Amino acid sequence: PFRWVCLSRADADLHKTDQAAMALIDPNRNAQDRDNHYWIETAEENKLVVGTKARILYADEEGRIRIALKFNDMVRNNEIGPVMLGRDHHDVSGTDSPFRETSNIYDGSNVMADMATHCFAGNVARGMTMVVLSNGGGVGIGRSINGGNGIVLDGTAMLDEVIRSGLSWDVMGGVARRNWARNEHAVQTSIEWNHTHRNEGQITIPYPTDDTFITGLVEQEF
Repeated sequence: PFRWVCLSRADADLHKTDQAAMALIDPNRNAQDRDNHYWIETAEENKLVVGTKARILYADEEGRIRIALKFNDMVRNNEIGPVMLGRDHHDVSGTDSPFRETSNIYDGSNVMADMATHCFAGNVARGMTMVVLSNGGGVGIGRSINGGNGIVLDGTAMLDEVIRSGLSWDVMGGVARRNWARNEHAVQTSIEWNHTHRNEGQITIPYPTDDTFITGLVEQEF
């Protein structure tokens, strides 16, 4: 889940960010975006805020970057005060836990902490405002490694680059990892990402062997 907090604590700023995010979500793209659009559209009337002027939204890499860039532009133009971006540890790249976040990885790497650690280090290198690597979130000490982050949007052009590079790394690392584990949807998403980001990076695509072909060869020889 993608999150943001309006640091001004102003209801007006939260309303403006809701409207801006909603305008950037195409409800006709897929079922998830239809739900996201409805969620933001009705969030204010359902009085979901307790304490900080914050909002949560399930958004993909493309959506997070688009929304974050819009928010930073709004800060730059003095339409709203500073905004803190963040996310849950229960996210695509930030946590290794065979008990929850990586329970659907079946290549044996679900018990390793490489992904969360690499995600943490990459977020540091890409200039996020704050980054943390911790232990036990959601399922208990010793059962997970969690990486978290936050970006304070101050309207500067430098933050635009942090958004593009940092949020892409923070999401696509987890997609790449599941792609390597032969998750069909992750493989397809990685192929599409390589096509649209060919000048920015490359995810190695696995090419699984046809089990029936191997079985046939063995039977033929033996």
